[in-house]
Amino acid sequence: MRVAVMSDSHDRIDHLEWAIEICHKKGVQRIFHCGDLISPFMVLSLSKFNGPVELIFGNNRGDIFLLCKLLKDYPQITLHGEEAFLEINGFKLAMVHYPKIAEKLARGGEFDYIFCGHTHKFKVWEIGKTLIINPGELMGKEGAPSFVILDLESRTWEKIILEK
Repeated sequence: MRVAVMSDSHDRIDHLEWAIEICHKKGVQRIFHCGDLISPFMVLSLSKFNGPVELIFGNNRGDIFLLCKLLKDYPQITLHGEEAFLEINGFKLAMVHYPKIAEKLARGGEFDYIFCGHTHKFKVWEIGKTLIINPGELMGKEGAPSFVILDLESRTWEKIILEK
């Protein structure tokens, strides 16, 4: 199963829609967004993805009330809150916003994958058996917008960068 890991879109509709378009072209089956989506209107862009979307809050939450109200119209998007702990195709995954929390969870040895964001800097590393992915940022403030496509079975990943 191919999944996309993205984070920190910070209201950049154009970058989020670019990422979703690439996901469709590359056969991604599920998106994990690790926080800082921000404004509720970003849900309209997320809803263009042809599969499930897992979403958590970051440290920039936007209008939570309106976000939750809007999400009722898009059952393919699940807002988990601060973090998500999921089992998909036999793989244990966690999604948190902060890398330090991701590292602490990885040390417990329970997860195959942990996805995070917050720093706006791309990094992929392992602690024990856990592969941790911080896909960088979709926003494009600290560098070129990026996200990661991951094959869960083979543990291979590809960093996707928006070239302008």
